[in-house]
Amino acid sequence: MTTASDRPCPVRRVAMISVHTSPLDQPGTGDAGGLNVYVVETAKRLGMMGIEVEIFTRRTSAALAETVQLAPGVLVRHIDAGPYEGLAKNDLPGQLCAFAAGVMRHVARSPEGHYDLVHSHYWLSGQVGWLAADRWDVPLVHTMHTMARVKNAALAADDRPEPGGREIGEEQVVRASSLLVANTPREAADLVALYGAEPAIVEIISPGVDLAAFTPGDRAVARAAVSLPEAAQVVLFVGRIQPLKAPDVLLRAVARLLAQAPERRERLVVAIVGGPSGAGLERPRRLQQLARELSIADVVQFVPPVSRDELVQWYRAADLLAVPSYSESFGLVALEAQACGTPVVAADVGGLPDAVGDAGILVDGHDPDDWAHAIARLLDDPVRLSSLAARAGAHAADFGWDVTTERLLDVYRHACHQSAEDVAELPVPSFAGVPAAPIP
Repeated sequence: MTTASDRPCPVRRVAMISVHTSPLDQPGTGDAGGLNVYVVETAKRLGMMGIEVEIFTRRTSAALAETVQLAPGVLVRHIDAGPYEGLAKNDLPGQLCAFAAGVMRHVARSPEGHYDLVHSHYWLSGQVGWLAADRWDVPLVHTMHTMARVKNAALAADDRPEPGGREIGEEQVVRASSLLVANTPREAADLVALYGAEPAIVEIISPGVDLAAFTPGDRAVARAAVSLPEAAQVVLFVGRIQPLKAPDVLLRAVARLLAQAPERRERLVVAIVGGPSGAGLERPRRLQQLARELSIADVVQFVPPVSRDELVQWYRAADLLAVPSYSESFGLVALEAQACGTPVVAADVGGLPDAVGDAGILVDGHDPDDWAHAIARLLDDPVRLSSLAARAGAHAADFGWDVTTERLLDVYRHACHQSAEDVAELPVPSFAGVPAAPIP
């Protein structure tokens, strides 16, 4: 793909669509996670580049204003679609018509050509983005974030498969998109192999990390800030509490760890930072119960979702971050931890190999014994831990959001350029046998 400077097509205003989760939501709660971070960070930086961004999301509270300024040049527009509370993500397909109608009503007040393109996030948003882009005659750029067929191929034992309706919806969005943004080469290959995407419309852009916020710091200070003993061995999990993220695998591994070396119990702290989500909402206390059943409740701390500033302190305080997910399109938490100088032990799935690079350990599979062995090897080898910590910061430094956003803007301009070329190639109509003048 050529660069932004090669293109004559300006991008002035972008409509982003995020139906099922708001950029204003706290990551780690409900359905808010990496997608929210991606939308917020890229929109803010597009705004700094002089691109106006309007993000359409579903209103989940009567207290939310119709329009909220997220950052200079970035507006969040709340659309009424279904009840404000108590609507699960799997119920949202039935509200897409109402959501799309709300978007159309809002935009009807704007002049023609108000948006240069639509960027939709997740398949539900893609369904609305498809309609909006077609109605406004602008390109549709779509980012999947996760895909049903990928998730269904790697389900946790107690997780539910994604419904067939989602697979169909994703296929439709792939066919309707002008360009698809994939986080990694593996995700790009999945789009082609599992959804029939044309390779020429798939662009690979790695997500990023806020390198100004996530930085190394003094471990003792960080541990004091989150009330951890200075001499502890700290294993951290950050994410939504649901089977897909596999926090239970970590707890079972910790039980094996303590069974093999009971003396670890005096120093070991396992911190689980996040809130129930997805299937985890059905049994919100299941993980606490499992810790009791495994007789490790005394070493496990459950921490509700925290602000970004506090999350930085948790990363700095940890000896390592564990990411045992069954599926991850990328794994932003791994990159955030590494930016803070914390090594990562992650499952060898999805985009995690790209996120971790050579600054951590990848575990093949989800056998608790394998995870216990990988964690023990690091905790018992301070020299290796220190070496990985140094590499972690260097690896994360290549993944700033500024780079991601510049690449994304290239994709936007490419989509607009291709759209302009398509219009220019349309046949020129003739009237009464007299050819019309060529389109200049």
